Amino acid sequence: MSATTMTFWPMIAQTALIYVIYLIGSNRRMAAIRNGETQAKDYLVPNVEPASSATAIRNLSNQFELPVLFYVVCLSLYITHGAGLVAVVLAWVFVASRVVHAYVHVTSNDLRIRRPVFIFGFFVVGAMWIWLALRLLAA
Repeated sequence: MSATTMTFWPMIAQTALIYVIYLIGSNRRMAAIRNGETQAKDYLVPNVEPASSATAIRNLSNQFELPVLFYVVCLSLYITHGAGLVAVVLAWVFVASRVVHAYVHVTSNDLRIRRPVFIFGFFVVGAMWIWLALRLLAA
């Protein structure tokens, strides 16, 4: 497997994380209904999310924010043949930061941990974009 195609594995892992968060959110919503915290009809227009599922649902929204830039830069690196070892390592570091961020968000939701982990991932994606720009300038 070439370093170029190895760029797809972090994207696949990030996508798997999204599926896990969907399952957690769905399970917590179903538990909230069973426990009487809410009713199924409350999710038709979810103005109020029970605390038990709110963090998972909010984390799911997070997975369609910064990770979008990650997917775009990974695909751009692949298309421009810039997806070498540096890009692959940065991609895995970003995914690891997202896994830690998601774990903290859906468990303790401790901002003292969650925020620095998010900022770290933010800078990793920024480094990937800088790497892409440097590769394009060198071409």
